[in-house]
Amino acid sequence: MHRNVATIKLFVFIIAIAVLLSCAAGSSKYSPDEPAGFWSGLWHGFICLFTFIIGLFADTVRIYEISNSGGWYDFGFVLGAMLFFSGSGGAGAKSKKAKSPEEKEWEEIGEKVEAKVRKAVSEWVDEHENEEWAEIGKKIEQKIKRELKNWADK
Repeated sequence: MHRNVATIKLFVFIIAIAVLLSCAAGSSKYSPDEPAGFWSGLWHGFICLFTFIIGLFADTVRIYEISNSGGWYDFGFVLGAMLFFSGSGGAGAKSKKAKSPEEKEWEEIGEKVEAKVRKAVSEWVDEHENEEWAEIGKKIEQKIKRELKNWADK
């Protein structure tokens, strides 16, 4: 009897993984003619941790659907990721306490770095607006390698 329960649990787990994968981003379900919308973005954001892990081993599974409707898909994706990673509304909230001078300093540094990264990404996107995604991916990889090497050589 106990062995049957374990077998059933394993079977249900495998079915659940298969259902998750069938709804993951990067499937042939979406195309430029029928892009993923808000609800797909919400789901893809919610399962992004699972699809990331599975995507490490499977080339066909992606975190983010490239054939999407734009802003509404992005909004759904971010909302889904927030729901998954934050848990219930107040349960993940931290108590408000005064920040130490070191914490304030690191926060300021983080904000400055974020502003520089946003500016550089914005300039780069404007510069490469009409290029294909495969070419853009190659250029991003080359630039990241070059910048990391420059940073490491300092």
